Amino acid sequence: MAIEKALYQLPQGIEALAAEEPEIEIEIEDPESVTIGVDGLEIEIEPTKETDEDFDANLAEQMSEGELTSLAGELIGDFDSDIGSRKDWIQTYVDGLELLGLKIEERAEPWEGACGVYHPILSEALVKFQSETMMSTFPAAGPVKTQIIGKETTEKKEAAERVKDDMNYQLTDVMQEYRPEHERMLWGLGLAGNAFKKIYIDPALDRQVAMFVPAEDIVVPYGASSLETAERITHVMRKTENELKRLQHAGFYRDVDLGEPNNVLDEVEKKIAEKLGFKASTDDRYKILEMHVELDLLGYEHKDKDGKETGIALPYVVTMEKGSNTILAIRRNWEPDDETHQKRQHFVHYGYIPGFGFYCFGLIHLIGAFAKSGTSMLRQLVDAGTLSNLPGGFKTRGLRIRGDDTPIAPGEFRDVDVPSGTMRDNILPLPYKEPSVVLAQLLDKVIQEGRAFASVSDMKVSDMSANAPVGTTLAILERTLKVMSAVQARIHYSMKREFKLLKKIIADYTPEDYSYVPVEGSPRAKKSDYDNVEVIPVSDPNAATMAQKIVQYQAVLQLAQQSPQIYNMPLLHRQMLEVLGIRNAAKLVPMEDDEKPTDPVTENMNVLRGKPVKAFMYQDHQAHIQVHTTGMQNPKIQQILAMNPQIAQMMQAAMTAHINEHVGMEYRKQIEATLGVSIPVIDEEDDEQVLPKSVEVELSRLMAQASTKLLGQAQQEAQAQQAQQQAQDPLIQMQMQELQIKQAEQQRKATKDQVDAILKAQQIAVDQERVATQAKNDADRNKFDALKTAAQMRDEKEKMFIQEAFGALRPEKEKKPKKGD
Repeated sequence: MAIEKALYQLPQGIEALAAEEPEIEIEIEDPESVTIGVDGLEIEIEPTKETDEDFDANLAEQMSEGELTSLAGELIGDFDSDIGSRKDWIQTYVDGLELLGLKIEERAEPWEGACGVYHPILSEALVKFQSETMMSTFPAAGPVKTQIIGKETTEKKEAAERVKDDMNYQLTDVMQEYRPEHERMLWGLGLAGNAFKKIYIDPALDRQVAMFVPAEDIVVPYGASSLETAERITHVMRKTENELKRLQHAGFYRDVDLGEPNNVLDEVEKKIAEKLGFKASTDDRYKILEMHVELDLLGYEHKDKDGKETGIALPYVVTMEKGSNTILAIRRNWEPDDETHQKRQHFVHYGYIPGFGFYCFGLIHLIGAFAKSGTSMLRQLVDAGTLSNLPGGFKTRGLRIRGDDTPIAPGEFRDVDVPSGTMRDNILPLPYKEPSVVLAQLLDKVIQEGRAFASVSDMKVSDMSANAPVGTTLAILERTLKVMSAVQARIHYSMKREFKLLKKIIADYTPEDYSYVPVEGSPRAKKSDYDNVEVIPVSDPNAATMAQKIVQYQAVLQLAQQSPQIYNMPLLHRQMLEVLGIRNAAKLVPMEDDEKPTDPVTENMNVLRGKPVKAFMYQDHQAHIQVHTTGMQNPKIQQILAMNPQIAQMMQAAMTAHINEHVGMEYRKQIEATLGVSIPVIDEEDDEQVLPKSVEVELSRLMAQASTKLLGQAQQEAQAQQAQQQAQDPLIQMQMQELQIKQAEQQRKATKDQVDAILKAQQIAVDQERVATQAKNDADRNKFDALKTAAQMRDEKEKMFIQEAFGALRPEKEKKPKKGD
């Protein structure tokens, strides 16, 4: 091995110290620890516990025997204290086991062969509870259904179906012990009022298991109210030597020698075995205590963010063997990534009727006294009948029956020797009475009250009218089954928690792929499927029995008949089939939501076969509408449909509804195209998804504008289409020709009228111009005439003036004109 040189020089004087170095002794006794001796000083080096071991490692392998022994003593003391705190409860439970009548009792008191029968009220109530609950919680299709987390999408629905199928496959086929364990759990639950399921990974089976744990095998401290808050939970187990060796070989337990088992049963185990008809005094199995406790282990202390120890105890699972007080395993009981160190739950508590403390009350506590009283009175009646039919008494000492003293058979006569007198004088029978009628009535009263108290009495169908409304029948069922419905609701809650634990184990530990090809989706979607869905029991906490569920659905069906248009009838009928336990209800009643996108011809075929069809937003709706319309207008199809008008009417209605669906989606696409944006999609089944008020108001305004614009375009297209269609009709063409002729005549008339109007206007203008010219001419003529007249008058005046002037110059005689001038 190469040794690198030091980077720095050695301190001064180190050589002298090395020369005087004392002798070092190293002793190795334990390969995991080393002891070093220097000058009489011993230094023991223990392996550190702060190692990088696996989180699920067995910490007991790293602890010393002294620590394990001390820890075992403390835990055994706590366990004994917890056992003592529930002594009264366990004693009541043990005493009540006798009332089941599972053991045939040979009584010798008050005489040999006295009646040892038990009244079956307790067993009857228990069997009814187990049977009814088993049918409601574990139907033939499986006990699990799924619930989608968040918004429902197509992918989530398919994932939910895959998870449901896988969980039911695991519980019915892979976990073959689940159903028997579940039935045993229901028996123990009804009897003791408490039952437990333990969910864990079994190393031997290499898979998840859910095992029933009887109430007497789960021990909690006094004052605990639930498994979640209990500071300590102890599971008492019995394992054979071979089972322990398997677990030790697998590394689950420490490989230590436990010796021989104590082979002794405690008092409680003995009493339970005796009450159930078994004779058990020894048991060659090891008694294992698995304790879920909170401890502050040395070397594994809880630390804060600064690395300081806080002294807080952390949850661990400590497994020990009771006989030798040997700890076999200590493991952490929290999730690796959980910084709060919350303890993991491995148990689920089923309760019948909750009481004041941790343990609930069962049928033993509720009707145990009724069963005991009924048993006593029933035995008295049977014994009274026996004594009445076979009476005893006194006889004279000398009276002797010839032969033997065996009872006389019917029709048999025997000889007797009578010492003296008659036979009647030598025999005195005791005055036994017949079975008391009052006692029989009292027995019926006690049993009736017990059945009513336990809610196991049968409802008399004869007391109900056959014509009674469904609501009345439902009200009677609700009143009769109210207590049992509450019990079923508690079981539903506990089963939901059990399935949640199983779901986590299956999702975390199972392979990535399904071991089969699922109906929908890829086989590699397994773990992602479990993250998106929640698993819940298939049982209905609101209906305790199948009869109650059926009556509820009958009431809904009656309401649906009054207004079928507002109900989803296929869904209602499918749920009814599921309640009745009919398998493959989805195939029997197909629904629209189950349909996949198909071409329009296939949709026509589905409508003709009476199958549902569905339109999808991305499809070419106009093409689909055209194919559907032409298909229904096909004369051959119409001829075939005419043979059965009723079916034809149903098909026509289905096709019309489907076409309307395409029309609505096409209208939506046209509105979106007009707006230029996509309209938000609101899931009708999601009640939490609501369009904001401001967005809805603004969107409504935009839609109003877009719808008005779209309406105008549609009207124009409709008018154009109507005109085009009319143009192709011969009658319409003739009418159009006549209309064109009329329009041409009207146009000619209009043109003529227009020309006449123009000519008339021109004539009027000419006339007006002529009138104006005439008026001007007249004015000019008048002016000329005036001027001419004025000129003439001036000429006359001038002439007269001249004449007057010349007349004055002539003589008178000259002035007279001559005759003939």
